[in-house]
Amino acid sequence: MVDLGTDAGVNTVALLTNMQTPLGLTAGNALEVRESVEVLAGGGPPDVVELTLVLAREMLAAAGRGDVDPADALKDGRAMDVWRRMVTAQGGDPSATLPVARETHQILAPGSGVLTQLDALQVGMAAWRLGAGRARKEDKVQAGAGIEMHAKPGAVLRAGDPLMTLHTDTPERFDRAIAALDGAYFIAPDDSRPDLLPLVIDRIS
Repeated sequence: MVDLGTDAGVNTVALLTNMQTPLGLTAGNALEVRESVEVLAGGGPPDVVELTLVLAREMLAAAGRGDVDPADALKDGRAMDVWRRMVTAQGGDPSATLPVARETHQILAPGSGVLTQLDALQVGMAAWRLGAGRARKEDKVQAGAGIEMHAKPGAVLRAGDPLMTLHTDTPERFDRAIAALDGAYFIAPDDSRPDLLPLVIDRIS
C-alpha cells in the first residue's frame, strides 16, 4: 500500500497495490536506480511506468493540478531534466557510473511453458541474501547486489531461457540466494494464463 497523505493526516489517500509479483525487472539498489532512470528517460518496464504515473496523477490532483498529465513529462524529457537538476543541486553527479557487482550467476528456466508465478517476497529475500539489504544496522550493503528478472508472469519460456541473473560481490552468497528462490516461480503448460491481481487494487480515501 502506498500512502499519499497530505496536511499532517488530513485528506489522506492510500493506494492498495499488488505486491504478489515484483514491481519492475530489478531488485537491488543500483539495479533499481538504473531502472528508475530508464523510466525518467521515457522507457523502463511498463508496470513501473504505470504505477509512477498513477502516483504522480494522485499527487497532482491533491495539489489542484489535475489538468497536468505527467506522462507528457516522461515523453518529452522534462522528467529527466528535473531529476538531473535535483541531483546536481544536492552536490551529486547525475552522469556518475552506477556500481556493478563483481560476480553474477544466471538462473535458467527448468522447462518450457508460461511463467505463471514469481513471488515478490522470495525475490526480495534472495536479493537480501546477495547483499542488497542488511539484517542489522551495522551490516554493510552492497550497492551493486541484487536480481535482474528476465521474465515476468505471462511470459512464454523455453527450457534454458534466462529467468534471473543474480548479482553480488561475494559469490559464496549465491547458494543461499538460490535456496531462497526455491518455489518462487512456476512454469505452467503453454496454454496457461497467470491469475494476477491488477497493479493498483483499490484507492482508499
